[in-house]
Amino acid sequence: MGECFGMSIETIRSFLLGCIGINYGILLLWFLAFMSVHDFMHRLHARWFRLSVEQFDAIHYSGMAVYKIGILLLNLVPYLALRMVA
Repeated sequence: MGECFGMSIETIRSFLLGCIGINYGILLLWFLAFMSVHDFMHRLHARWFRLSVEQFDAIHYSGMAVYKIGILLLNLVPYLALRMVA
């Protein structure tokens, strides 16, 4: 019963845990890049789009929030659900 396309629940849990680590690493890298090279990133994107600093910050903050919600809903919640059933 614990098999899903030939994978055990433990394998799926390990996979989801790895995904959580990778995704939080990407989120952390995004945040660190945003904080450390903010002005460079804004100037680079301002060449293509008319963005104020406030708009640029709001877009990135919203993007990080959506990405984090995606991590929680698509990786962490299934991982926790599989931990609860096993």
